[in-house]
Parts: sequence; C-alpha cells; structure tokens
Amino acid sequence: LSEIEIRNKYFESFKAILNNKVIKDEHGVPDTSHVRYDTISNIKSEEDSLLRTEFENQSLHNLFFNDGSQRFESSKTSIKSFNFFSPLQGVITSDMDMAEKHFGIDIVSSYNDAIKATLDGSVVFSAWTLETGNVIVLQHERNLISVYKHNAVLLKTEGDHVMAGEVIAISGESGELSTGPHLHFELWYNGSPIRPQDYIIFN
Repeated sequence: LSEIEIRNKYFESFKAILNNKVIKDEHGVPDTSHVRYDTISNIKSEEDSLLRTEFENQSLHNLFFNDGSQRFESSKTSIKSFNFFSPLQGVITSDMDMAEKHFGIDIVSSYNDAIKATLDGSVVFSAWTLETGNVIVLQHERNLISVYKHNAVLLKTEGDHVMAGEVIAISGESGELSTGPHLHFELWYNGSPIRPQDYIIFN
C-alpha cells in the first residue's frame, strides 16, 4: 500500500470508531485458478529446515508488522503490561454491549470531575458531536485508541501530546444520548473495542 492509501485506511478506521462501527477485515482473496500445483516441489533444503526450526522456537507473542511501529501482536494479553491510568474513579453503570453497539462503559460522575488520559498519547479528535457531546480521542502506541464522551469542557486540542494521568477534559452530560453526568469511555485495540475494566481499575 502507498502512504496515501495507508493514511486513507487509517482515517476510515478512525471515522468508523466515532460512528460506533466495528472495523471489518476486508482482505481480498487472490485468484489461484492459474496456479500449477503439480510443479511445486516439497523438497526442503537444509537451510529451509534450520529456518523453520528457528521460527517455530520463537514466541508468537513477539510478532510485529515491520513498518517501524509495533502494529500487531498475537493476543490482547500483550497490552496488559501497560500501566493504564483510570480516566475517572467511579461506579460503572453500563458495561460494554456489542449487541447494542455500546462499545464502551459508562462511569457515573459528579459535575466538573477531572477526566484524565489513560496512557501517553496524542489527541487525534477534540470536538462537539450531536449525540455524544464534547468528545476527545487519544491515539496511543500499539494501535490503541481511547475515547472519552459526554464531557462538559475539552481541555486539549487536536495535535496535543498528553501524558498518562494528565487532565484532558471536565465531566458533564453533553450530547443527546446523555441522561446525567457521566463519562462514556471506550478502549479500542487494532480496530476493535475491548473491555476497559479488564485492564483498568475504576473503583
């Protein structure tokens, strides 16, 4: 893929997250009708056997795409080593529900509580939306994205770099879908929502 295609794919994925859509993997299936399987040799050279043995002895948890960033690992357990900071201490009133397209959790708050960044990252979205009010989205390493909705005030703008635990917003009940002061918090990994309380202690 060219740099432009990669960038377009990233923005499509990001737009899907804002619109509460899970990103589907849409790799094309190659046409193999012209392949002549009778010409393929199954004889393994000594070098090939050594390479296979070396590869099989490596931990599958250390697999990455070689694009200069650690884009993929074989399991979500890899991100449990991160020191996540709770964006808000409080009671979780609504859990993640994929069937209802509720891709995060709701944490009850008072008015004007400090909302904090869960990890170091960069602000990639900071604006008002009709349904979820003031929304701020952070991009973290290893294809992690955190989303904070229904804020009263946003304290960071797009392009800002933030540290874990830094105050990024003030809690509220902005947006049509809010029924009281709370934080709707989402955590996305490789384009799919994950359950935040599996990684973060909220109370």
